[in-house]
Amino acid sequence: MSSFTHIDDKGRVRMVDVTDKKPTVRVARAGGSVFLKPETFDMIRDHKVKKGNVLETARIAGIMAAKKTSELIPMCHPLHLTHVQVDFVPNEANHCIVIEAAVRTIDQTGVEMEALTAVSVTALTIYDMCKSYDREMRISEIQLLEKSGGKSGTYKRSG
Repeated sequence: MSSFTHIDDKGRVRMVDVTDKKPTVRVARAGGSVFLKPETFDMIRDHKVKKGNVLETARIAGIMAAKKTSELIPMCHPLHLTHVQVDFVPNEANHCIVIEAAVRTIDQTGVEMEALTAVSVTALTIYDMCKSYDREMRISEIQLLEKSGGKSGTYKRSG
C-alpha cells in the first residue's frame, strides 16, 4: 500500500507531505472541448444566448474554479496561484469550443489539478448557459496538455 502517495503504511488516506520540497515555478496547461449543435455554436458566436456572454462567463467560472481546486478535490494542497488563464478556440467546422487553461505558481507541488479543474468548470458553465437550447452538447477530451516544474520535470502530450 505504501507505494501510493496518498495512502500510508496502514492503508489510511492522507495528504502528501510536501514540507521538505523546495518551491519551484510550476506550470500546467489543460484542454477540453464542448461539442454543440450548429445552431447553438452560432448563438454563442453571435452573442445571442439569453443568459448572457457565454464565453466570458465561462472564463470567469474557470478561473474561480482553479482557485478553489483544493476545496473540491480531496487531498489537493491549497496553492497560491500566481496566474490563471482560460482561452477559447471556436472550431466552426466541428461546431465545438476548444478550451485551454494555463495555471502558474511558485510552490512545492504542481498545478495540474487546477488546470484540469479550470477546463472542467469552464465546460460545465458553457453547458449550463446553453442547456435550454441544446441537450445534446458533449463535453470531451479533458486532458493535461503539458506541465513543468518540480521533481518529475516536464511533460508534454504528444500529438
